[in-house]
Amino acid sequence: MGLAKETIMGGGGRVAKVEIQQKKPLSRVPNTKPPFTVGQLKKAIPPHCFQRSLLTSLSYVVYDLSLAFIFYIATTYFHLLPHPFSLIAWPIYWVLQGCILTGVWVIAHECGHHAFSKYPWVDDVMGLTVHSALLVPYFSWKISHRRHHSNTGSLDRDEVFVPKPKSKVAWYTKYLNNPLGRAASLLITLTIGWPLYLAFNVSGRPYDGFASHYHPYAPIYSNRERLLIYVSDVALFSVTYLLYRVATMKGLVWLLCVYGVPLLIVNGFLVTITYLQHTHYALPHYDSSEWDWLRGALATMDRDYGILNKVFHHITDTHVAHHLFSTMPHYHATEATNAMKPILGEYYRFDDTPFYKALWREARECLYVEPDEGTSEKGVYWYRNKY
Repeated sequence: MGLAKETIMGGGGRVAKVEIQQKKPLSRVPNTKPPFTVGQLKKAIPPHCFQRSLLTSLSYVVYDLSLAFIFYIATTYFHLLPHPFSLIAWPIYWVLQGCILTGVWVIAHECGHHAFSKYPWVDDVMGLTVHSALLVPYFSWKISHRRHHSNTGSLDRDEVFVPKPKSKVAWYTKYLNNPLGRAASLLITLTIGWPLYLAFNVSGRPYDGFASHYHPYAPIYSNRERLLIYVSDVALFSVTYLLYRVATMKGLVWLLCVYGVPLLIVNGFLVTITYLQHTHYALPHYDSSEWDWLRGALATMDRDYGILNKVFHHITDTHVAHHLFSTMPHYHATEATNAMKPILGEYYRFDDTPFYKALWREARECLYVEPDEGTSEKGVYWYRNKY
């Protein structure tokens, strides 16, 4: 925080100088090789933080699903409320249910990292069940997300939200660099961005051929992984058929109100969280001449979502730790982050800007990446926004 002086005219014509705290912008994450190793970071973390408890993990699943069930039961009483409260209740339900189900999504994400328990088959059964219920192809996403963790910050090999250099930005992008265009872009990204990524690899790493998370023979996957893509597809088809049957019995409007809108909010939060974790003017990206795993993992940003940090199981404010040690369960991540901070030093970044303000700021300031002019570090790229 910095201090700025502002002159204020007081009563009787008196002039007073008031010191106002101003927030200093975050400095860039160092792009030099860190003076510490992953082993040193691990030694700084209490050993119990790496222990995965099946019972503890299950307790979070039960807690979240219990809240989701309670919110659903509440909808059966909305018609008893006097007008207009019966209408107001639905948006409240959508937001609350969307937030809780985002937390459920995060737990399934932990299953994909085998951070849920010591038993891989338990993690995969739980992850497949929960993610399929949220229309996510579990194994398909698990494989591509694993590659994201293996190549974070790499302009050549990262999997999602890979920024482009100015020369490769679409010609029409500069016409969207205004409040109206920015709002339209964010609306599209937050509503259909996630399904577009899954179906057509929009915003993902370029591949030769049709790259879809639903296509077993997509170039994303190797031959030994293709059977798992079929399993994901069958699970999704089963859930889709179940939803169809529910719609025929209860009506499409009922299904959209109870399930569809909360799912839309889940998808919006998922895109927001992922985008803000890896998009910030202080974060570098690297081409193949500079990239290494540790510097890439450190090119992430912890964010503050207020009370939603807890609802989202701290995937928001402990993401640096998650990229360094992805098999660590979420309920130990805060302790691990605090233990690492003294060693990470300037390599750790936390931005407490409210996420909705940060989303607009990053959409305005982080449009493409370029190396700094007049520097020998041609393989280190930073966000720019001037066309």
